[in-house]
Amino acid sequence: MPGVLYRKEREVLEFLAQFQKTHGYSPTLSEISQATGHKSNSTVHTLIRTLVEKGYVQKVDGNTRVLKIIDEKAAAGLTGQLPSIELPLMGFIAAGKPLEPHTDPNATFQISASMISGKKTAYILQVKGDSMIEEGILDGDYVVIEKTEEANNGDIVVALVDDSLATLKKFYKEGDKVVLKPANSEMSPIYPNSLKIQGIAVGIVRRFKSF
Repeated sequence: MPGVLYRKEREVLEFLAQFQKTHGYSPTLSEISQATGHKSNSTVHTLIRTLVEKGYVQKVDGNTRVLKIIDEKAAAGLTGQLPSIELPLMGFIAAGKPLEPHTDPNATFQISASMISGKKTAYILQVKGDSMIEEGILDGDYVVIEKTEEANNGDIVVALVDDSLATLKKFYKEGDKVVLKPANSEMSPIYPNSLKIQGIAVGIVRRFKSF
């Protein structure tokens, strides 16, 4: 059974599966780096090595570029072959700004059913900005949100700050205070006077551009 798949590993595996389905061969390290927002090919090489060690992919003998996805269920889910559902696309979320509704109130977004628990109402928001880039959430990504009013330390939450601003941040409690931390070392945490949690991020979807 393959090991636990972390966010950045999943992004690489997802792009690998989608690229292979479209083109019939594996992408280069540069193509993977560009598509997944990594600046260094060596970082992607390390992630691929981890995917090999965890049993998700294997290198094909005689061709170092070819990577075979050996977990068929994972490959099916990443390329949209497992059952899917449509969730409402509620709008755009950016740090320090009100939640911006989508121009089409009836807009929906299709995801794999395996991404959500099915126990809570779920919806989609599109990210604007780079406050969560160190968690692999990039500008333009679609975030899958499950509605809840509670969160644990480290959860990525959609929160209404001081009754006016909606933001996507990591939730932490520090004593009696709550702090919302960006996943960007160049940005400062937020210490809200009041906070309403509106949901927890349970997954992301990225639409990769064609090469």
